Amino acid sequence: MESLGLIYFHLVTAVLSFLLGTYLLARRKGSPLHKRLGKIYMLLMVATAISTLFIPSQVGPQVFYHFGYIHILSIVTLYTVPESFIAIRKGNVKKHQQGMVILYVLALLVAGAFAFTPGRLLHTWLFA
Repeated sequence: MESLGLIYFHLVTAVLSFLLGTYLLARRKGSPLHKRLGKIYMLLMVATAISTLFIPSQVGPQVFYHFGYIHILSIVTLYTVPESFIAIRKGNVKKHQQGMVILYVLALLVAGAFAFTPGRLLHTWLFA
């Protein structure tokens, strides 16, 4: 079985990303605080996505050694974070906002929902 430390790291970064992302989506945009917290959020999301690349898929088919369909969200995250960062640096607020909403919905809400499905480790920890 994979390292429990890696799973805990992934869980902590994902939960912190969810909490910070929720706060950022709910609060006023463009403030110095939003910019600082946004950078932390992006780093947390990248750390979360990278950690998943070392955690084997436990549900569904595996391809390319240990990757499963859920790992597609990691690739989406690793593309969306720099793309959204570059967009806001260039002043493209709409592209940045779209990227951040897509990131939050797919990488946190959808992946988080999958984490609670039967057969997944978090489901086992909480409901078994």
